[in-house]
Amino acid sequence: MEAHDNYFVLFNVPIGFQVNAEVLASRYRELQRQFHPDRFAHNPDEQQKAVQWSAKLNTAYEVLNSPVKRASYLLELVNRPISLNTSIADTDFLMSQLELREQLDDAESPEQLVSLRLEVEEWLDSLAREFVLDYDDEDWSEAQDTVRKMHFMSNFLLDIRQQEDRFDDEDYYDED
Repeated sequence: MEAHDNYFVLFNVPIGFQVNAEVLASRYRELQRQFHPDRFAHNPDEQQKAVQWSAKLNTAYEVLNSPVKRASYLLELVNRPISLNTSIADTDFLMSQLELREQLDDAESPEQLVSLRLEVEEWLDSLAREFVLDYDDEDWSEAQDTVRKMHFMSNFLLDIRQQEDRFDDEDYYDED
């Protein structure tokens, strides 16, 4: 792998789960300006390369800016990619997910959703800390399992936000 193929190296940030979001965003903007295709409008070959670089920068930024994607990427870098098709064996986690799902399905107010969202965000933070420990200990199996849980919880958080949006839309239409 070439140095610029490593997203952390590309953005000149330390390889690890903790990433300074401000530094990452600043470096992203700097690189986008440097490789923006409009700067190469006079040379179609160079412009095509710039389009490819711009796409690569967008992908790299998206990966490093998302905790779940960043954790998955870190595992790829150590040749321990995760498979999201592998089921989670932790029955306590799965039972908790069923309970959370029921809370979402039964939510009748925006306040209930806010409470649920905060609980899931705390859970994601806890899983992120667990991933760091697993990764630092090179416990790849546990790290992979933790990323699967992070992925699950991240998707569940999206479901909550969609439900919050539905409540917001209903409130908007009720006011008319």
